[in-house]
Amino acid sequence: MTGTMYRLTTKDFAVLELMLMRRRAFADPAVPMLERKLAESSVVPIGAVEPDVATVNSRVIFRVDDGPAETRTLVLGESSAPVGYGLPVGTWRGLCLLGMRSGQSAPIERPDGSRESILLEDVAYQPEAARRAARAAGQRPHGLRLVYSATADHWPLGGHGKIRQTEGDDPGPSAA
Repeated sequence: MTGTMYRLTTKDFAVLELMLMRRRAFADPAVPMLERKLAESSVVPIGAVEPDVATVNSRVIFRVDDGPAETRTLVLGESSAPVGYGLPVGTWRGLCLLGMRSGQSAPIERPDGSRESILLEDVAYQPEAARRAARAAGQRPHGLRLVYSATADHWPLGGHGKIRQTEGDDPGPSAA
């Protein structure tokens, strides 16, 4: 990872700082890589990060050495995505990809001495860029829309009725 410049959002930088503090306590072999990543990164506000920079929750297309292209979403934890879909930033590859720009490559040296090179081919989706595009189009972020309203005349899936409980109709704790 030496000699490569990364761009981290303030949020991603804070995540890596916390990860570094926790891993130092256990003498984790990833500590030197985390230290280099933080030292070689410039920090940008979340709203100002370029759309071709890999951030947490970005969908990235990358290659390891001369292998086939892989598509993954950079996630914080392993349980944040279905199996095979996410790439935790706590892994060697996830950490390397975080903050890279499309077209950028970087070598990874593992504690066992093995090396591999990662090329970030494309950032297919970046949440920060999607939020900016939604705001520019006058939409709610993430395309959220109201599916059901309690005051609506009709209910979803053809259901209908009223909310049974009214003011002063509280059955109290014995109903539980």
